[in-house]
Amino acid sequence: MKKVSLFGAVAAFAAAALAMTGCTGGAPGSGGTGEKNHITYLIGQPDTPETLTAIKKDIADFEKKSGVTVKLNVSPGDSIRTLLQTQLRSGNGPDVFSYDTGPGFAGVLAKAGLLYDMTDQYAKQNYPVYTWAKDTVTFDGKVSGIPDQIEEVGLFYNKDIFAKYGLDVPTNLSDLEATAATLKSKGIIPFTLGDKEGWEGGHMLSMSLASRVGADEEKKLIAGDSNWNSDGVVSAVNTWKEFKDKGWIPPSAGAITYNNANALFYSGKAAMNPTGTWLVQDLGSSTKSDIGFIPFPGPDDKGVAIGGLGNGIFMSAKAKDKSAALKFMDYLVSPEHGQWEVNQYLIPAYPVDTRNVKTSPLFQQVIKDTADYAKGTGGVGQNIDVSSTDVFNKAMWDGMQGVLAGKLTPEQVAKNLQTAATAKTK
Repeated sequence: MKKVSLFGAVAAFAAAALAMTGCTGGAPGSGGTGEKNHITYLIGQPDTPETLTAIKKDIADFEKKSGVTVKLNVSPGDSIRTLLQTQLRSGNGPDVFSYDTGPGFAGVLAKAGLLYDMTDQYAKQNYPVYTWAKDTVTFDGKVSGIPDQIEEVGLFYNKDIFAKYGLDVPTNLSDLEATAATLKSKGIIPFTLGDKEGWEGGHMLSMSLASRVGADEEKKLIAGDSNWNSDGVVSAVNTWKEFKDKGWIPPSAGAITYNNANALFYSGKAAMNPTGTWLVQDLGSSTKSDIGFIPFPGPDDKGVAIGGLGNGIFMSAKAKDKSAALKFMDYLVSPEHGQWEVNQYLIPAYPVDTRNVKTSPLFQQVIKDTADYAKGTGGVGQNIDVSSTDVFNKAMWDGMQGVLAGKLTPEQVAKNLQTAATAKTK
């Protein structure tokens, strides 16, 4: 499950050097060995042992083809922001590492001159990275890393339930509302929803906001160039209030956990599930129903796709063997690595041929749609909390919980969001 890495509230690294354990031995905080064609690579702890095994195999394939030896180190903890900066400044950090994107994470390292400038390498090797994804690792005009593991947020829908009641896929918000009304009349919960943990509210607002005001305006809001206390934001929040008032989501959704909300969808008690594409693999083993995935519809169109990144891959400015490290970075945007990611149910930040991959038809469709959205003219929306501060995210999460509980109005939430957005620029 990628929900934590999607909203980027914490970096997936250890809090202390002694808590970190290298898969291949040695201290994971140590820098490159200094030997030619040897690099160190630091990643966050994978969800399962099977995933770690797959990562090691992928690295072994690269080593065999390139002649470069990669020492993989894995962190089991939550945060290494301060520690990593210290290591990188001293020259004792990893040569290549996984880290959260955005100005509050990788952007801090870039401004401190700790990241290798990848701009020339992008041009030289013609990296096929999606423009919107590259923007998340670009700071002060310099491309500082490789965006990795796209995660989309939108609506899963049960095709079998839709077919049973003669429902078409909604093409705008009015269609969606009519579909929800029909489903409720048939005794089906239109939308499963659980916001007990709080972060789910950020996904809810991201999808309704981008489809309401458009990707460009959402980007301006996140950047602080537009005012959150506005009609568009109020309307986006009010969408979920109306869903609650009309009984289209479960009662007391703010007290339902994410996993329990998913269970309502798996069982067929709910027909739609507003969440992210990290759920695709679980769907294959949790339900026998045919499932589809669409963006959250807008007032006049199919809506805006919401893209976020699980993380990015960055190279230290003090990497011992920069040539070897760059070979590894090149591999991370290669067709071979892209197909490996797809087979792990991960979405690369560049186009991949999926004809020979072994994943579900739903996931292959998600990947195709991702590429189509990236090439389109409507833009790709952002998952708000990936690029926002902890102060803003708390205001957003508390605000959406407050709306679901009937304790806050959409107008109050919009006002609180602007206050939090202003606070982050002080």
